[in-house]
Amino acid sequence: MSLGGHMTRLFSFTAFAAAASLTATAVVAQVNLTAETVTPGGSAYLAPSHLTEVAAAKGIANIQLADGQTLTNSVQNVAEGKTDIATTPFILPFLMSRGVGPYASLGKEKGAELASNMRVLYSFSLGAFFMYAFDSKGVDGWQDLKGRKVFNGPPRGAALNNSRSIVQIITGLKDGEGYEGVQANWGQATSTINDGTVDAVVLPELFPSGRIVELGAAGNLTAWSIPKDVFESEPMQKYMSSPGNAPWLMTVAAAKAGLGENWTVVSEDDTFRGMSTVGGDTVNKNMDEELVYKLVKAHIDTLDQLKAKAPFASTVGFGVVSGPSAGMCGANPLKFHKGAVRAWEEAGYKIDDCAKE
Repeated sequence: MSLGGHMTRLFSFTAFAAAASLTATAVVAQVNLTAETVTPGGSAYLAPSHLTEVAAAKGIANIQLADGQTLTNSVQNVAEGKTDIATTPFILPFLMSRGVGPYASLGKEKGAELASNMRVLYSFSLGAFFMYAFDSKGVDGWQDLKGRKVFNGPPRGAALNNSRSIVQIITGLKDGEGYEGVQANWGQATSTINDGTVDAVVLPELFPSGRIVELGAAGNLTAWSIPKDVFESEPMQKYMSSPGNAPWLMTVAAAKAGLGENWTVVSEDDTFRGMSTVGGDTVNKNMDEELVYKLVKAHIDTLDQLKAKAPFASTVGFGVVSGPSAGMCGANPLKFHKGAVRAWEEAGYKIDDCAKE
């Protein structure tokens, strides 16, 4: 999942037109909201674009959705009250609350103040980390990465740090020492993998993503689950519980179905294990509680339609708002908005106490 993108604001009004087909009785929405997200193609875009449609169709709000945004900026815009809704990898408010990483210029005090302004509507996975390679490369699992070239993300950001950490926990190898990490911007990722530059890949992926489909059309590949003993070890469990991370479990059969017929899936048993990058759509704490309630209720009421919109949508945790997979609690400073809690609990879902204000 890309945290980057060009800063041109592309306000999508086509979603409003599409929403009219959802109901013949849609009324004119009275509230205008702004939202920011990444480029189309993944769960990070699908969730807010769907919310844009259903909010308009139900007469709740007209949401001007700007895609292709840099989410480090979008998150700060919501915290400062400049934007109403932003797709938010949960690692970003944590970094903001500490005044580190992309928010180092804010300092800890200001960063903590801004992070405390943010509230969650719902959470979902932005992708799951695992290892894969073209069969032509002759890679024989995680322990065969020594001396190899491994594509591990863009030149900077959360994906690169996560990839390096996962490889080190599993193999003990460090980027630049045990193997050669190769980085390229997200827009160049598929071509970098396809052109034979690298031997293996450790990235967050969807089942399937556009990249997975394109690579599968180019040749036979193998995907490796995180080894069971490593997955259950204290270092990996601790790392997967850090802000923005969560365990990822699915059946091997589901992983194979999601990746496609040109993919082989390797695991010791019938379970495919990875590490999920978790995020959600967030708002400022001062957004009207009744408005948030209506927005989240619209999301909940149309979960089936949302999950039917993309091949990966049923696997990314839409509707999962409690437990480790939701990515809340622990060191994550975010809480659900009160209006969101009311909507989820009214619909019969459990919200962990540690995720409430």
